[in-house]
Amino acid sequence: MIDAREIIARRIGMELRDGDLVNLGIGIPTLVSNFIPEGIRVYFQSENGIIGMGPVPEAGMANRDLTNAGGQFITALPGSATFDSAMSFSIIRGGHLDITVLGGLQVDERGILANWMVPGKMVPGMGGAMDLVTGAKRVIVAMTHTSKGLPKIVKECTLPVTSNRPVDLVVTELAVIQPTRRGLLLREKSNEVSVDEILEMTEASLIVSDDLKTMFG
Repeated sequence: MIDAREIIARRIGMELRDGDLVNLGIGIPTLVSNFIPEGIRVYFQSENGIIGMGPVPEAGMANRDLTNAGGQFITALPGSATFDSAMSFSIIRGGHLDITVLGGLQVDERGILANWMVPGKMVPGMGGAMDLVTGAKRVIVAMTHTSKGLPKIVKECTLPVTSNRPVDLVVTELAVIQPTRRGLLLREKSNEVSVDEILEMTEASLIVSDDLKTMFG
């Protein structure tokens, strides 16, 4: 059985377009780089100062000076560029990122994301999350549909929100949901569940698309 994280990452990979400049957050989003559609080239950026990240290095080949924002070792592709944090956040805040893919703790009926304050854990800060949600042209949330049986798509966020800008797309292992002015639109569903099961596992109200599709066709 395919892992939920892989389902999410694989479906988000289908959103990437040739030439996109993409930032991947920590956790599930990092897996998206494994599912780039054939025939396109995507440029991955990390807020600690690189464009042109490559795959995870082979065992024994890690360079301690090459990490992503989450501290994971990366490689740099030919033609990649490194720069300081000031330049990196100028790229983010200046609206130059085509897509950012971020993990989520909650998304509410307005499409507002909460993703930086983990209940019961010490958190040093939100990192670049606020800047990414505010500055990227498209914001895609990659998260499981529930956590310990509790819905993560809620009527209103109970955790501190990341930005007052609605996200553009939410992808879970069960559904693809698009925030709209009318509310949350259920665009696609997994073959493994019915619409009623998705509604039962979602606290927020969902508008079921008249053109509802299954994920991966």
